[in-house]
Amino acid sequence: MQIKAERNYIRMSAQKLRLVVKAIKKLNPLESLDYLKFLNKQAARPLALTIKQAIANAANNKKLDKKNLKFVNIEIMEGPTYKRWQPVSRGRAHPILKRTSHIKVVLEAKDGTKS
Repeated sequence: MQIKAERNYIRMSAQKLRLVVKAIKKLNPLESLDYLKFLNKQAARPLALTIKQAIANAANNKKLDKKNLKFVNIEIMEGPTYKRWQPVSRGRAHPILKRTSHIKVVLEAKDGTKS
């Protein structure tokens, strides 16, 4: 039984989020929350919120034990890019790309048992 949680339109590039995901995908969800709490990256906060949401979905909706969960997949997708302009001298403009991301976390119970 798979439990999903998503967060869309996060104002951060997918590359920065994938760097943090690479560090936590081998851990179980509760250990990853502890790891993210002390990680010195801004990408840790939205990722931690999404993992907390997935754990809460498992505990409240499916009545699964929080300790018996594992990651099936953590997917970071690119969202739309906001295109802005920075005016510079001599009447010119430089483009600014404000990138966004989508996070999708999929969990499942380790042994398939309910609490």
